[in-house]
Amino acid sequence: MCGIFGYIGPKNVAKTTIEGLKTLEYRGYDSAGIAGISHGKIYYCKEVGKVEVLEKEVQKSQMVIDVGIAQTRWATHGKPSKINAHPHLDNDGTIALVHNGIIENYESLKQMLQTNGAKFVSQTDTEVIAHLVSSRYKGDFLKAVQEAVPLLKGAFAIAIIHRDFPDRMIAVAHQSPLIIGKGYGETFISSDANAFAAHTREVVYLADSEIAVVKAHEIEIYNSSMETVVRETKTLSNAMQEATKSGFAHFTLKEINEQPKTIRSALLSRFIDGYGTAIFEEIGLDLNELLAVQRILILACGTSWNAGYLSSYMFEDKARIPVQVEISSEFRYKNPVVPSGTLVIAISQSGETADTIAAVRELKAKGIRVLGICNVHDSTLAREADACIFLKAGPEIGVCSTKAFTSQIVVLTLLCLMMARMRHMGKREGQDFLDALQKLPEQVQSVLDQSELIRKIAKKYAHYENFFFLGRGYMYPTSLEGALKLKEISYINANGYPAGEMKHGPIALINEACPTVALCANKITYEKFLSNLMEIKARSGPIIAIAEEDNKNIEKIADDVIWVPATIDELAVVPTTIATQLLAYYIALERGTDIDQPRNLAKSVTVE
Repeated sequence: MCGIFGYIGPKNVAKTTIEGLKTLEYRGYDSAGIAGISHGKIYYCKEVGKVEVLEKEVQKSQMVIDVGIAQTRWATHGKPSKINAHPHLDNDGTIALVHNGIIENYESLKQMLQTNGAKFVSQTDTEVIAHLVSSRYKGDFLKAVQEAVPLLKGAFAIAIIHRDFPDRMIAVAHQSPLIIGKGYGETFISSDANAFAAHTREVVYLADSEIAVVKAHEIEIYNSSMETVVRETKTLSNAMQEATKSGFAHFTLKEINEQPKTIRSALLSRFIDGYGTAIFEEIGLDLNELLAVQRILILACGTSWNAGYLSSYMFEDKARIPVQVEISSEFRYKNPVVPSGTLVIAISQSGETADTIAAVRELKAKGIRVLGICNVHDSTLAREADACIFLKAGPEIGVCSTKAFTSQIVVLTLLCLMMARMRHMGKREGQDFLDALQKLPEQVQSVLDQSELIRKIAKKYAHYENFFFLGRGYMYPTSLEGALKLKEISYINANGYPAGEMKHGPIALINEACPTVALCANKITYEKFLSNLMEIKARSGPIIAIAEEDNKNIEKIADDVIWVPATIDELAVVPTTIATQLLAYYIALERGTDIDQPRNLAKSVTVE
């Protein structure tokens, strides 16, 4: 998490750096800070809270600097405070740095540095780096950094300045993204290229253990052996866009309402009606290779894992391919068995999820090919996977994922259809499947049109502190995602659960103060599911049902009903998900939480 931005060039350095930092706030917003050099002295400002708080203080101080580095923080070591906020300095105020990642061996380094006289003022692991570089400094800034970096263990991206070198920043990347933007007489560094896309599209990606000396007109890159590296300049994709709320109260609400459009975008030019199949021209994988797939391994975290888990039902049901779905943070430490004939699918909205990237790298080191699914061109996953399918959902700014999730479902469904048609699915069945897919945007819009009804229901239930989301079949993974949305933005304890398992313990929690959101749109298990709901009703549990329009008998059981249009079981997850997103949004709105930037969370999880 955390976001780093740095600038050197002719523009107002403080203003440009703060503006860049604002675009990175999705990575963390516990605190923010900026440092720069003027007249041989380091000046800095740090504030608890969001970047706008820092911006006001910087404007008040009328900061004028020659080079600027800044960070917006998601706290790992040390609670949010001014002292723990970045940048961090050495004891003499000669060095300032910002850091994204975790230094795993900071305790042993801290003890060594304290023995040699360093005085620590913060609770962070980052401060260790400032003292370590300072202890190695003998007049050569680059050499001091080069000597310090090999002593650090962990994943990190670092931007460092020294008061004696006002014409440069030094940037370091190791298993954490850091990108350099090359402008006309100016240079940028950032955790995310989108932060400087308005200024330049010419970029250089730092590889692991590389160190760059960044000046306004020049970039020098060195590898871990301190040898000069010639790094190719790349041009950013035009897919990067400026994100605005477009009149909506929150980015989250805007992104929920964008889903008819983003689903159409995910479908566009990716199917052939006449053949009843899907196509992905961009993936570049040999069709014979896909035909030879005997097993699928899906790697993801959070919402992306929910999408992967949901798609596993479909791959097994329709393509008849066994699927293993793994949480990336667990998989990478499992010593897994990955037999030949396995297709690995790695899913990450940002393409920067640390655990997923680490798992991908371990698999690729063993010679296993990886198909990525992500939303961000030029991301680490897009660059490192053997092939990548893009969601085409546009920027997703709200921390809780909404439109990216449904786009992931659509893309995975198309991939499943293609692989099913390559095996045994008939053309007519494929055409019917595509027909249902193409109806999704209108069906989603019909749910969005019920926003006021859903808002009234949300108001009724917003005071409860515990919820269950229940489903069977495809609706069980959907219940996990619905519960996650409510947890993320409403701060309510919500649990997704398979309805048939409630009797095996969790039903003990059901009472009049614990509502159940019942996801009813799974035809094959519908009658069984009604029996499960009767068990909830018998224990005085309030029920909010999300049901297809022709299932009127649910009204006899549920206290409130949100109707969704009928479709095939495999795709009913999409309109149902829209209803759960709106329910979570309006409950959060009623409770007065920070919907776009919920407490303790960050959009892109770039540390373990």
